[in-house]
Amino acid sequence: MQKAAGFPAGNGPVAARSAAERLPPQLWFVVSAVFHYLGPAFAVLLFARLGPLGVAWLRIAGAAAAFAAWRRPWRGFSRQAATVRRDVVALGAVLAAMNACFYLAIARLPLATVGAIEFLGPIALALAGMRTPRNAMALALAVAGVGLLVRVRLAGTPAGFAFAFANAALFALYIALGHRLAGEGGGKGIDRLAAAMLVALACVAPLGLRDALPAFASPPLLAAGVGVGLCSSAVPYVCDQLAMARLPRASFALLLSLLPATACLIGLLVLRQWPGRHEALGLVLVMAGIAIHRAAR
Repeated sequence: MQKAAGFPAGNGPVAARSAAERLPPQLWFVVSAVFHYLGPAFAVLLFARLGPLGVAWLRIAGAAAAFAAWRRPWRGFSRQAATVRRDVVALGAVLAAMNACFYLAIARLPLATVGAIEFLGPIALALAGMRTPRNAMALALAVAGVGLLVRVRLAGTPAGFAFAFANAALFALYIALGHRLAGEGGGKGIDRLAAAMLVALACVAPLGLRDALPAFASPPLLAAGVGVGLCSSAVPYVCDQLAMARLPRASFALLLSLLPATACLIGLLVLRQWPGRHEALGLVLVMAGIAIHRAAR
């Protein structure tokens, strides 16, 4: 992959960036996986007060504000290569559509069902990157584990499934574009992500701003919405960039099989949803698949 010129390194100390890059990329992925469903678990509780698109707008707005204050991504944007600018705009549009579809889906379907469908995109990417029988076996174990974990059932509304499958396709695009923008690391990927979040905010405003207006009359509700944005977007997307910069795309896609397992654990801790025998066995299979997988060298 050709490395295009990136954004300035940002305001973060060089020593802090170096320390972050010394940590294993799998560790950053685990942090991302925890927050990936921690935010939505709290977001579901907001649906009683706000519409799904309003929650999506608050999520993106909270993350965009945090990124803008931290990275100031507009600096030097016009001087970047045209390919970088196009990828940033494309990622922003994907993030807006992906978040909108995700919340519209979980408003109609169980979170576990949406999580299972969401994993279809990463499965396709992982299959495309398989190079050894060992990794093929790892993928098979992870897929079997995901199937046991979520036990997708034909419940809900047709619209819910349409949004869930759209979210799965957009999630695959997010992985592909995120890897392209992660580039050579050094903070450039995070700066590009910050710019993409501003694009996402502009794209989602016509869809969700009206539904989010009631939050501005309730400081606790507004704070909760911003908190969902930080948990669901800011923290996991930064961790994704730190992992993507050092992991092959197929390896990252396979590690995403951890997400349904994480959803099960978050459901237990936040929503008091205890896993049954099938879920417990699914966790074991997912962990086994991740354990035997080896990244391309």
